[in-house]
Amino acid sequence: MKHVWAPWRMPFIEKHEAEPGCIFCRAASDAEEEHYVVLRRSRCLVMLNLYPYNSGHLMIAPYQHVGELQRLESETASDVWATAQLALDVLNIVMQPDGFNLGVNQGEAAGAGIADHVHLHVVPRWSGDTNFMPVLADAKVMPELLTATAVKLRSAFESHAGPG
Repeated sequence: MKHVWAPWRMPFIEKHEAEPGCIFCRAASDAEEEHYVVLRRSRCLVMLNLYPYNSGHLMIAPYQHVGELQRLESETASDVWATAQLALDVLNIVMQPDGFNLGVNQGEAAGAGIADHVHLHVVPRWSGDTNFMPVLADAKVMPELLTATAVKLRSAFESHAGPG
Protein backbone atom coordinates (compact mmCIF):
# COMPACT_ATOMS: atom_id res chain seq x y z
CA MET A 1 0.00 0.00 0.00
CA LYS A 2 1.27 3.46 -0.90
CA HIS A 3 0.80 6.38 1.45
CA VAL A 4 0.17 9.92 0.31
CA TRP A 5 1.62 12.51 2.64
CA ALA A 6 0.38 16.09 2.73
CA PRO A 7 2.30 17.66 5.63
CA TRP A 8 1.58 21.21 4.42
CA ARG A 9 -2.05 20.63 5.44
CA MET A 10 -1.21 20.60 9.17
CA PRO A 11 -1.57 24.40 9.56
CA PHE A 12 -5.14 24.07 8.24
CA ILE A 13 -5.97 21.28 10.65
CA GLU A 14 -4.56 23.20 13.60
CA LYS A 15 -6.19 26.50 12.58
CA HIS A 16 -9.54 24.95 11.68
CA GLU A 17 -10.04 23.65 15.20
CA ALA A 18 -9.54 27.13 16.67
CA GLU A 19 -11.64 29.13 14.17
CA PRO A 20 -15.38 29.33 14.90
CA GLY A 21 -18.07 29.53 12.24
CA CYS A 22 -18.17 28.49 8.62
CA ILE A 23 -15.55 29.86 6.25
CA PHE A 24 -17.91 29.50 3.27
CA CYS A 25 -20.75 31.37 4.96
CA ARG A 26 -18.33 34.15 5.99
CA ALA A 27 -16.93 34.31 2.46
CA ALA A 28 -20.46 34.62 1.07
CA SER A 29 -20.98 37.87 2.95
CA ASP A 30 -17.48 39.33 3.39
CA ALA A 31 -15.03 41.05 1.06
CA GLU A 32 -13.51 39.04 -1.78
CA GLU A 33 -9.92 39.80 -0.84
CA GLU A 34 -10.21 38.57 2.74
CA HIS A 35 -11.31 35.09 1.67
CA TYR A 36 -9.73 34.99 -1.81
CA VAL A 37 -13.14 34.81 -3.49
CA VAL A 38 -12.59 34.90 -7.26
CA LEU A 39 -16.19 34.55 -8.46
CA ARG A 40 -19.69 35.02 -7.06
CA ARG A 41 -22.69 33.52 -8.82
CA SER A 42 -26.36 33.44 -7.93
CA ARG A 43 -26.15 30.18 -5.93
CA CYS A 44 -22.46 29.60 -5.23
CA LEU A 45 -19.03 31.16 -4.99
CA VAL A 46 -15.52 30.19 -6.03
CA MET A 47 -12.59 30.82 -3.71
CA LEU A 48 -8.95 29.84 -3.49
CA ASN A 49 -8.03 27.23 -0.91
CA LEU A 50 -5.85 28.84 1.78
CA TYR A 51 -3.95 25.56 2.17
CA PRO A 52 -3.76 24.40 -1.46
CA TYR A 53 -2.49 21.15 -2.84
CA ASN A 54 -1.35 23.10 -5.92
CA SER A 55 -1.46 26.64 -7.26
CA GLY A 56 -4.96 27.49 -8.42
CA HIS A 57 -6.65 25.01 -6.03
CA LEU A 58 -10.25 26.25 -5.99
CA MET A 59 -13.23 25.45 -3.82
CA ILE A 60 -16.75 25.91 -5.17
CA ALA A 61 -19.21 26.34 -2.32
CA PRO A 62 -22.97 26.78 -2.52
CA TYR A 63 -24.53 29.55 -0.45
CA GLN A 64 -26.89 26.89 0.88
CA HIS A 65 -25.31 25.60 4.12
CA VAL A 66 -25.69 21.81 4.06
CA GLY A 67 -23.20 19.04 4.77
CA GLU A 68 -24.38 16.53 2.17
CA LEU A 69 -24.42 16.87 -1.60
CA GLN A 70 -27.76 15.07 -1.86
CA ARG A 71 -29.35 17.74 0.40
CA LEU A 72 -28.61 20.58 -2.03
CA GLU A 73 -31.52 22.07 -3.92
CA SER A 74 -31.42 20.80 -7.53
CA GLU A 75 -30.87 24.28 -8.96
CA THR A 76 -27.98 24.86 -6.57
CA ALA A 77 -26.34 21.53 -7.42
CA SER A 78 -26.67 22.36 -11.13
CA ASP A 79 -25.08 25.77 -10.57
CA VAL A 80 -22.16 24.23 -8.66
CA TRP A 81 -21.42 21.88 -11.57
CA ALA A 82 -21.89 24.62 -14.20
CA THR A 83 -19.48 26.75 -12.17
CA ALA A 84 -17.02 23.84 -12.10
CA GLN A 85 -17.13 23.71 -15.90
CA LEU A 86 -16.43 27.44 -16.04
CA ALA A 87 -13.63 27.07 -13.48
CA LEU A 88 -11.96 24.37 -15.59
CA ASP A 89 -12.06 26.66 -18.64
CA VAL A 90 -10.62 29.60 -16.69
CA LEU A 91 -7.91 27.50 -15.04
CA ASN A 92 -6.93 26.07 -18.43
CA ILE A 93 -6.43 29.61 -19.74
CA VAL A 94 -4.72 31.11 -16.69
CA MET A 95 -2.75 28.20 -15.19
CA GLN A 96 -2.36 25.86 -18.20
CA PRO A 97 -2.39 22.61 -16.20
CA ASP A 98 -2.03 19.14 -17.69
CA GLY A 99 -5.09 17.84 -15.84
CA PHE A 100 -7.38 18.27 -12.85
CA ASN A 101 -8.61 16.53 -9.73
CA LEU A 102 -12.22 17.33 -8.83
CA GLY A 103 -13.77 16.04 -5.66
CA VAL A 104 -16.14 16.31 -2.73
CA ASN A 105 -15.08 14.94 0.64
CA GLN A 106 -18.45 14.34 2.30
CA GLY A 107 -18.19 13.79 6.05
CA GLU A 108 -15.24 13.84 8.40
CA ALA A 109 -14.54 10.14 7.77
CA ALA A 110 -14.08 10.97 4.09
CA GLY A 111 -11.57 13.69 4.88
CA ALA A 112 -13.79 16.77 4.88
CA GLY A 113 -12.06 19.53 6.82
CA ILE A 114 -15.31 21.51 6.81
CA ALA A 115 -17.90 18.75 7.01
CA ASP A 116 -20.94 20.93 7.68
CA HIS A 117 -20.80 22.82 4.37
CA VAL A 118 -20.43 20.70 1.25
CA HIS A 119 -18.01 22.09 -1.35
CA LEU A 120 -16.26 20.95 -4.51
CA HIS A 121 -12.47 21.00 -4.82
CA VAL A 122 -10.95 21.76 -8.23
CA VAL A 123 -7.20 21.10 -8.20
CA PRO A 124 -5.05 21.84 -11.26
CA ARG A 125 -2.36 19.21 -11.87
CA TRP A 126 0.84 19.24 -13.89
CA SER A 127 2.92 16.31 -15.02
CA GLY A 128 5.57 15.80 -12.35
CA ASP A 129 3.98 18.23 -9.88
CA THR A 130 4.81 16.00 -6.95
CA ASN A 131 8.44 15.90 -5.93
CA PHE A 132 10.66 15.41 -2.91
CA MET A 133 9.94 18.72 -1.16
CA PRO A 134 6.72 17.80 0.71
CA VAL A 135 8.10 14.53 2.04
CA LEU A 136 11.75 15.31 2.75
CA ALA A 137 11.63 19.02 3.55
CA ASP A 138 8.09 19.21 5.00
CA ALA A 139 7.44 22.01 2.50
CA LYS A 140 5.20 22.49 -0.50
CA VAL A 141 6.64 24.74 -3.18
CA MET A 142 4.01 27.18 -4.39
CA PRO A 143 5.29 29.27 -7.30
CA GLU A 144 2.91 32.18 -6.73
CA LEU A 145 1.31 34.08 -3.84
CA LEU A 146 -2.41 33.50 -3.30
CA THR A 147 -3.06 37.21 -3.80
CA ALA A 148 -1.44 37.14 -7.25
CA THR A 149 -3.36 34.00 -8.22
CA ALA A 150 -6.60 35.58 -6.99
CA VAL A 151 -6.07 38.71 -9.11
CA LYS A 152 -5.41 36.64 -12.26
CA LEU A 153 -8.39 34.36 -11.70
CA ARG A 154 -10.82 37.18 -10.82
CA SER A 155 -9.91 38.92 -14.06
CA ALA A 156 -10.29 35.74 -16.10
CA PHE A 157 -13.64 34.89 -14.48
CA GLU A 158 -14.90 38.41 -15.24
CA SER A 159 -13.94 37.91 -18.89
CA HIS A 160 -15.44 34.43 -19.21
CA ALA A 161 -18.35 34.30 -16.79
CA GLY A 162 -21.80 34.61 -18.23
CA PRO A 163 -24.90 35.35 -16.21
CA GLY A 164 -25.38 33.35 -13.09
